[in-house]
This record gives sequence, structure tokens and C-alpha cells, in this order.
Amino acid sequence: MLKKRLSVFGRRLMDGLSWKKIIFIAIGAMICSFGIHNIHQRTGITEGGVIGMMLLTEHWLGISPAFITPVLDIACYLLAFKYLGGRFIKISAISTLSVSAFYKVWEWFPPMFPDLSDYPLAAAILGGIFVGVGVGVIVRQGGSSGGDDALALTISRVTRWRLSRSYLFTDLTVLALSLTYIPFAKIVFSVITVTISSFLIDHIQNFHLEKKEKTQREESCS
Repeated sequence: MLKKRLSVFGRRLMDGLSWKKIIFIAIGAMICSFGIHNIHQRTGITEGGVIGMMLLTEHWLGISPAFITPVLDIACYLLAFKYLGGRFIKISAISTLSVSAFYKVWEWFPPMFPDLSDYPLAAAILGGIFVGVGVGVIVRQGGSSGGDDALALTISRVTRWRLSRSYLFTDLTVLALSLTYIPFAKIVFSVITVTISSFLIDHIQNFHLEKKEKTQREESCS
């Protein structure tokens, strides 16, 4: 009886998952966490989404990130559960744990990328590429790397916007609020990085779909 229950539990746990999907989630988590840890954090480029809101709340209300970050993430995931379902939450749990694990791995090593503090444009572009590719791979597997991804995916589902537009909406809203304490010159580079990452996430998620639509258009014209 116990063996049967464990077997049923295992099948439910792996429903919608495969080792291939888990491996790709880990690869995405490795890429995006590397970029944030080695580029964004070192150069001081702020983020939109949940991270930017956490920094904004810490600055104006003095609430520790240790408290506000889980609250914001949980709120975003509860909203996503309503519109995206339990399977999304399950895959996202694996994704979020993978990102946290790789953050810890990178912290064990000295900086593995040149310091781009004196080259903020290069940092914004490269950081956006790392985050866009990494999160794009995770989102393509049906999950999210954090609460901001879950929020953008929910907005995209509800409004029928492209995912890139949903990301930009949340990121630019938070960055606009961040102008209350961050100089405009710094925000400009944040806008560049979130624009690049939003574009890449959207196109990586929809790669095969866009390719299929392009082929169909070419066949209809021939």
C-alpha cells in the first residue's frame, strides 16, 4: 500500500516535468544568475520587477529585503496560480530553487567577469543578454525564475499582450518610481537592460511558434 501511494505521489510530482525540462531549467538558472551576480550587482544597475520594488520599499519605508521579497514573490505566485494553474507553480518552484542554488555557487568563487563599472552601457547590454537568455530558457519550460516573471506571465495571459510588453510594463513602472531616489542617468542603463532582456525572453519562448508562422506565410505566398 505504501509503495503504491509513493508511486502515485511520484507520478503526480513529475506530471508536466521531464529530466530534459529540469536540465534546461538548471541551464537557464545558471545563465541568468551568472549575469546578475557578475554584472548587475557589481555595476549597480538596478532592476525592474520585484527586485526593483524591493529596493524601492527598502529605501522609502526601511523594510528589510528579507521580509518584503518573500511577500512580493508570494503575492505574484498567488496571482499566477489563479490564472496559470498549479503545474506552473510546481515548475516555478524548481526554477526558483535552481536560481537560488546557482547564486550560492557563484558566491563561492571570485568574480568571473571583468568589472564593467566604468562601462555602464556595455554592462547594461551584456547583463540584459544574460538575464534574457537565462530567464527565456526557464519560461520556455513553463516556469518562472521569480515573482516578477510570474507577474509578467499573468499579465500576458489576462491582457493577451506579448510577453515582452508585459515585462516592459512592470519593469518600466518600477523604474519610473525608482526615479524618486535614483539619478536619471543610472535609470537609463536599467531601461536598456530590461528592454533587451524582455525582447530575448519573449522571442526565446516563442521561437518555434514564430518559425512555424513564418514558414506558413512563405508557403501561402508561393
